[in-house]
Amino acid sequence: MSLESQLLAKFLDDINHNRINLPTLPEVALKVREVVQAPDTSAAKIAVTIGSDPVLTARLLHIANSPLYRGATPIENLQNAITRLGQTVVRNIVTGMVMEQLYQKGAKPSVKKHLKDLWLHSTKVAAISHVLARKFTRLKPDQAMLAGLIHDIGAIPVYTEAANIPELKDETLLQRIVDKIHNLVGTTILDEWNFPQELIDVVANHEDLHYDSGDGVDYVDVVTVANILSYVGTAHPHTKKGWMEIPAFKKLGLTPEQSIAALEEAQEEVALVQGMFTS
Repeated sequence: MSLESQLLAKFLDDINHNRINLPTLPEVALKVREVVQAPDTSAAKIAVTIGSDPVLTARLLHIANSPLYRGATPIENLQNAITRLGQTVVRNIVTGMVMEQLYQKGAKPSVKKHLKDLWLHSTKVAAISHVLARKFTRLKPDQAMLAGLIHDIGAIPVYTEAANIPELKDETLLQRIVDKIHNLVGTTILDEWNFPQELIDVVANHEDLHYDSGDGVDYVDVVTVANILSYVGTAHPHTKKGWMEIPAFKKLGLTPEQSIAALEEAQEEVALVQGMFTS
């Protein structure tokens, strides 16, 4: 058995026996998700929950007044910001913002660098997913955005655990391990977080370029395309694929040329969405 196979087997065994520390969703995100889903919820109740965190409050007010969401009059208080944005949009934005904490916990410098790069990639995919969902589908842009943010969530514990395995100082080997196992770890994390199946499906399938749900366009399709587009201008293998052979592109009705053009036209929107999640 090769070293790579041995390491993969070890990770799989550790996952199956709960020996890998999986990240937990920050408490404020849990509280916001809980209050949004309550049958008697209101903007006022959500504002009380979020208002205990002044940094989160300030960022939400900023977003409500940003070009993405602003209306005719400025928003000056949290309850009005929630009303303008909508409760589920607030839930998804708050979840995304507090998740940044999970990518800052690596104690070792090598882990910190991997997690920082991973977060920047995730915010870029989230921003492109938002654009694609808004322009080319009837899916919810904020849900597509959250799907983009969490698509590689399973890589966090893999990078963290790898820091304790001497053989994984080999960056090429480490990346192969991450590529092969992060989807499985990610689905385990989202299952523990009680995330909806449509987001778990994104984590499970976004790397499978042959994935085809058989129905209309879904969040997996959006994130798959966004993930590929995020690598434009690099030497990543995804940029070498025949895009028109990928079902996700067909379902979105996008040619490679249209995809690149849409990305260029939406540069400002991409920057705005990405900026929401980089403090």
